[in-house]
Amino acid sequence: MRAVENFSDYELIDADHGERLERWGEILLIRPDPQIIWSQGKKDPRWRSAHAVYHRSASGGGYWETLKPVPDVWSIQYQDLTFRLKPMGFKHTGLFPEQAVNWTWTQEIIRRENRPLNVLNLFAYTGGATLACLNAGAKVTHVDASKGMVQWAKENAAASGLADRPVRWLVDDCLKFVKREIRRGNTYDGIIMDPPSYGRGPNGEVWKLEQQLGELLTETGKLLSENAVFFLLNSYTGGLSPSILNYMVEQYVVGRRGGSVTTDEIGLPVTAKNIVLPAGNTTVWQKEET
Repeated sequence: MRAVENFSDYELIDADHGERLERWGEILLIRPDPQIIWSQGKKDPRWRSAHAVYHRSASGGGYWETLKPVPDVWSIQYQDLTFRLKPMGFKHTGLFPEQAVNWTWTQEIIRRENRPLNVLNLFAYTGGATLACLNAGAKVTHVDASKGMVQWAKENAAASGLADRPVRWLVDDCLKFVKREIRRGNTYDGIIMDPPSYGRGPNGEVWKLEQQLGELLTETGKLLSENAVFFLLNSYTGGLSPSILNYMVEQYVVGRRGGSVTTDEIGLPVTAKNIVLPAGNTTVWQKEET
């Protein structure tokens, strides 16, 4: 498992009885997590000092209960990147901190190439991977179906001092965009995708990862350039094992390109328990090093 390191503005303090206690800068939040099936006692006193707790509703969704004043928006940093946060529906804050391991990996790949790379970021959310690639010197096409998320990503780029970097911000259905790019003859040196398990496109299109992943990988793989360097697929879908993801990327994307495909769990260290909480799987292909 690859665990997040050196993220001083984020900490998973404890995980117990179905909940996470997290520090986001100076703000303490309690959020539910169905993976946390153990109950060893919430001994850290900060459980009683949280600013807000998210409660799930039996009918779906849920709500935030504010216990102390919480800013409408606040910022945290990871290395040179700045992210604006706020409590959202479905327990989110606008950032998945476990993705920091992938941001660092892509930056290392881009810098090692020592040439301008053209990177496509699909299902790009609030832009963590986009910012990391821009900061490493790549040109990025950022695609997400939510207009609000794309605007949020632009604000994160501005807060990180990256607003003037070469980036296209696009609100679009990712699969439809990929098919148009194929017809246009465009290619990319690196591709990142973090598709949701379930979602809807800008025109109400229903998305189910298990049903559409094969087509998505097949089509997106066609956009890799002759000099492509990497392909990264992240998945939070519990029913897709690392072996399945590894196989699908090998068969649907890589073909005869060579290089290597690996799949690892990514996770967050739990300070109070001295364990790492799994937070999804990431499959990466990278070209053979010369």
